Amino acid sequence: MKNSPSILFQDDDIIVVNKPAEFLSIPDRFIAEKPSLVSFLKNEKDQDEVFVVHRLDRETSGVIIFAKNKEAHRDLSMQFENRTVNKIYLVLVEGNVHKEEGEIAQPIANNMRDAGRMIVAKRGKPSLTLYKVVERFKNYTLLEANIKTGRTHQVRVHFESIGYPLAVDELYGRKKAFLLSEIKLKKYRRGKNTEERPLMSRTTLHAFQLTFTHPTTKEEMTFKTELPKDFRAVLNQLRKWGT
Repeated sequence: MKNSPSILFQDDDIIVVNKPAEFLSIPDRFIAEKPSLVSFLKNEKDQDEVFVVHRLDRETSGVIIFAKNKEAHRDLSMQFENRTVNKIYLVLVEGNVHKEEGEIAQPIANNMRDAGRMIVAKRGKPSLTLYKVVERFKNYTLLEANIKTGRTHQVRVHFESIGYPLAVDELYGRKKAFLLSEIKLKKYRRGKNTEERPLMSRTTLHAFQLTFTHPTTKEEMTFKTELPKDFRAVLNQLRKWGT
């Protein structure tokens, strides 16, 4: 299977997975055939039971944890609820973020006029994202985002709310793909009768690091995942042409 999930760690209580983009965290309610991590673990890895602790958006890659029994699920769920889990994302945004580090504390709510979309609104749930700059480019910034709450689309909504949408985000940003021609400009040469293939055609968001306490051993555990190929390709070209 192309871009198949990989197991980072597992024991009798937990299973930590490196999720590729385009995989759902849980099975689709209407189209069961869509690839999901739960189906993969049950069908490909022979897991009898898989308990969902948290989720990543379909287009988001990176580290995610599942429980293998009810006791572990209860413990990990409480850690997420009590905000003792540390979740760090790498995110490429449009624009030159003016601060080296900062926080976005804006409540997030469902958009009543557009199902599936979230907005910053006073009626929303309290939400907090801490960020710091990792690398700067001419028209883009790579950031570390540490989300202290786990609201739907939190990173995407928060950065859009301060004027720095994700470099690729069809729902909240300005572009649905990242094209090399946009940064090479006049230096870009396309073959005759060929259509340009995007370097990246999903949200520029990666769940880079997850730290939690093991539900049984009580050991603090940290897992990191490398950026996938498409995200690395974008950064490599930005370093070459976008500085």
